[in-house]
Amino acid sequence: MRKWLGAFLLGTSISLVGCGVQDTEHAVSSSVESLYTIEDFAGREIGFVEEPTKIAALSNGDVDIIYSLGEKVVGRPNADTWIKEAEEEQQIGSTHEVNLERIALLKPDVILANRTLNEKDVPSLESLGAEVILTEANSIEDIMNQISLYGSMLNKEEEAKSVKSDLETRLKEVEQPSTAARVLLVYGAPGTYMAALPNSLSGDILTHAGGENIAADYQALESFPQYAQINTERIIEANPDFVMLMTHGNPEEVRDGFIKEMQQNAAWNSIEAVKNGRIEVLPADLFGTNPGTRVVEAVSFLSEKLKVK
Repeated sequence: MRKWLGAFLLGTSISLVGCGVQDTEHAVSSSVESLYTIEDFAGREIGFVEEPTKIAALSNGDVDIIYSLGEKVVGRPNADTWIKEAEEEQQIGSTHEVNLERIALLKPDVILANRTLNEKDVPSLESLGAEVILTEANSIEDIMNQISLYGSMLNKEEEAKSVKSDLETRLKEVEQPSTAARVLLVYGAPGTYMAALPNSLSGDILTHAGGENIAADYQALESFPQYAQINTERIIEANPDFVMLMTHGNPEEVRDGFIKEMQQNAAWNSIEAVKNGRIEVLPADLFGTNPGTRVVEAVSFLSEKLKVK
């Protein structure tokens, strides 16, 4: 929600001794009371004197949403992007590894970051003279809320409503009732594998696609509450029809590594997914990261896969 406050100069003096140019700019901007504020997903109130025009984003999902609202970014994540208009913009790292030097050169007004991964980075990012907005996407509803939040930030609330309405209409067209297909969703990196729970974005997409998440009652990991440890005995007992892998990169390496681990326990050969060759890596741009407005494509892709059961 966008809260209007009215702008005026505060009659207080500010010491700028020892500040660099960007710190000075940030201090001067702090001497002007915000025209409006928004509240990010971490409950932080961020004030703006005017709508930001130089936006840096650490995830492709955020980039996608900004462009869907008719704006653009000056900085984007290192990963390949499906937003053609953003391909030539400066790469600034990722939510896992922020490149402060590159961001500093861009002098952005605002940086879009991840609540879980980047909350620790807020002081460093703010020291560059930018406001930091923390969000996350653990469900389709979260993506809808991101659209609303960025619409408020950019004074494009009507455009945000239109984008959301279009997504809701298209989601209704691709959502499926229960297909009775039992699915194990695995997030993987070489040597590390976790089961995605229903409270993860991929888990929510699976629900909308009509699949049954066999890890629904697994105990969440303390550090990653949207995921759980792989429990081989319970997986074999649940007998999933599909094993679907998600990863940010190296899909073949992740798939081969997971199959190698499965081969260490011959009991895996008894499950339907293995017998029918239904172990595959899902598209990284739809499932390895927040797909932004392409979440409809993610639901459609998964629902089509589940129909072959």
